[in-house]
Amino acid sequence: MMKMEMNKKTLETRWYHYILAFFAGVFFVNTLPHYINGITGKEFPTPFADPPGIGLSSALTNVLWAVINASLGASIFLFVKINKRKISLWIALAAGGLLMSFFVAYYFSTRF
Repeated sequence: MMKMEMNKKTLETRWYHYILAFFAGVFFVNTLPHYINGITGKEFPTPFADPPGIGLSSALTNVLWAVINASLGASIFLFVKINKRKISLWIALAAGGLLMSFFVAYYFSTRF
């Protein structure tokens, strides 16, 4: 019986991959509040509002901002090839997502 080997090659991971993975998590999580408010027709702050981040933007603007955030997160994820590197990059991605989750919860709970 012939033994089959899986050719699972792990790419070299450098320090900047952790930073990029962290920001991918930030962008992925920032997609959620804008997308949810956008598709439910609610106004919600975006960087395009007046004043930025405080004023309210339309539902369509929020969906656009959600798509931009999701695109940035996915682009970083694919560019860095997170799924082909060390598991610690997934931890960095999750840390970015968790930090952004707590920041968004705090920021919007003090404003609304």
